[in-house]
Amino acid sequence: MVFVDTNILLYRRDPRDPAKQRIAYDWIAALVGQRAGRLSWQVLQEFYVNAARKLVPLGLTAELARADVRALQVWNPLAPDVALFEAAWALQDRYDFSWWDAAIVAAARRLGCATLLSEDLQHGLVVDGALTIVNPFAGDAPSPPA
Repeated sequence: MVFVDTNILLYRRDPRDPAKQRIAYDWIAALVGQRAGRLSWQVLQEFYVNAARKLVPLGLTAELARADVRALQVWNPLAPDVALFEAAWALQDRYDFSWWDAAIVAAARRLGCATLLSEDLQHGLVVDGALTIVNPFAGDAPSPPA
């Protein structure tokens, strides 16, 4: 299972950087095909807010952003609860993550993901010996699964 951070979803729809858009598109398509993508409600909310605010003038309509959110619900987004907050606080303290990053890492851990795709976190960092953060745009990043 691969947890997908907000920025990867946004790059898939953002035409300003065609190389990143292609990489994000390829990853998401592979994860959809393998039913291996995971995310949280936090990611869906961040995606919608940022897509509607930053990408609408670039050709993404609010309705298309909403359609993306609806389509991504098949990945069974994780909803926040008290246990997720506790896990995020522990990660925040241990790794010095921002609150929002800690919540994403905690969600990925809760969902049993081995990989977290994110441009915002330290590429190659292994969290709790079980979750590897991968920046798919890094030169040494793995390709999407075939």
